[in-house]
Amino acid sequence: MTPRPAQGVWVAPGRVNIIGEHTDYNDGYALPIALPQVVTCTATVTTDAVVQVSSKQHPGQPTRVPLRELADSPISGWARYPLGVVHEFLRRGHALPGVRLEIDGEVPVGAGLSSSAALECAVALAVRDLFELEVSTRELIDIGRAAENSYVGAATGTLDQSAALLGTAGHALFLDFATGEHEPVPFDLAAAGLQLLVADTNTPHRLTDGGYGQRRRECEDAARELGVHSLRAVTEPDELRRLPDPILRRRAHHVVTENARVLTVVDLLRDGSDPRTIGPLLVGSHTSLRDDFEVSTPQLDAAVQAAIDAGAHGARMTGGGFGGSIIALVDTDRVDAVAAEIRERLHARGFASPRLFVAVPAAGARRTA
Repeated sequence: MTPRPAQGVWVAPGRVNIIGEHTDYNDGYALPIALPQVVTCTATVTTDAVVQVSSKQHPGQPTRVPLRELADSPISGWARYPLGVVHEFLRRGHALPGVRLEIDGEVPVGAGLSSSAALECAVALAVRDLFELEVSTRELIDIGRAAENSYVGAATGTLDQSAALLGTAGHALFLDFATGEHEPVPFDLAAAGLQLLVADTNTPHRLTDGGYGQRRRECEDAARELGVHSLRAVTEPDELRRLPDPILRRRAHHVVTENARVLTVVDLLRDGSDPRTIGPLLVGSHTSLRDDFEVSTPQLDAAVQAAIDAGAHGARMTGGGFGGSIIALVDTDRVDAVAAEIRERLHARGFASPRLFVAVPAAGARRTA
């Protein structure tokens, strides 16, 4: 019998969401891509009943917590994400003798590109494989979500973990959160003479600060008043007239129309349409997130408008909002001009200089050594 390896290396990617924002916890649809930028976890079996966590990005903050004390650990900050994942394995009845987790990350933190889910998924995959646990990919997604919801305190859905674990190179990932079904959708922009430009506005968002959780509660309240299990059950915006509260009506309107936009984008890409045709839907998504869901910022709005003014076929904020990044669908020969306009527009408004790069669909989480 081959002995179980005592160490290994796993990676999980960040993600860009093409469209489908704040739909995951409403049982809706989304269309993310996994990014080439990854979080790396080197995991080693130990026998001291302790979880040890260290990070190259935080060299002065190594953490050691006895497994029996994980449930009540007061540790905060970045280390709470991997600790939460280990705690979730233990809570679900998986016995671990101890583990050392060494983290290295290249996904920008706070940029709305899901560095947290990349960290959770790299650790979750490492723990499962290292200890040969009978845990499905679907349960790994839920372990990451549970760690972020219950241990970290961010009321997110499963979009980010799904993208990190299920993404495939050259494809976007169509997610149906009501059924758990997923489908790769061709997303070869280069063949169409296009690129997906990402502009991180350098305004870090923090999903634990309350705004995200408030939006989730508002969506739940709207569904309850409409007498449905989730807003996924509502397909016609006219049905929302039954909501007397204008705030709940706007929140629900975003979710209902965003689900429709995702389905339209997926149909266009499946049919081999020119990807430029999805541009107006990206703009519509941003407008809805700005006006109905109220999760955009002046920096995100300025970057989106700059991209459109410079010739982008479409642009929108991506991620949970309250800061972070935008995406812009741009002809390859216009990328530099659009990037320059975004930089100049943000500088003119006195905002921080953005970080810009081109995103391509990459592979999901995997073992590399």
